[in-house]
Amino acid sequence: MRKSYRLDEIDCANCARKLQEELAKLDGVDAVSVNFMTQKLTLSAADDRFDDVLGRVVALAAKIEPDCEIIR
Repeated sequence: MRKSYRLDEIDCANCARKLQEELAKLDGVDAVSVNFMTQKLTLSAADDRFDDVLGRVVALAAKIEPDCEIIR
């Protein structure tokens, strides 16, 4: 499954790159893209694990970039 989400308050391209690199390391993430210009996160994960993976992505993103929120 692949879904896109709006990002709120991602401050710079470097922050987006750092966030993307760390999220890509999570177990269950098939692919992830964080685009600073469009303020969008695109996540791909197995259908049966997607909600669990998304929850871990949201939690890790909050730790890495506390001001950034993933709008679901």
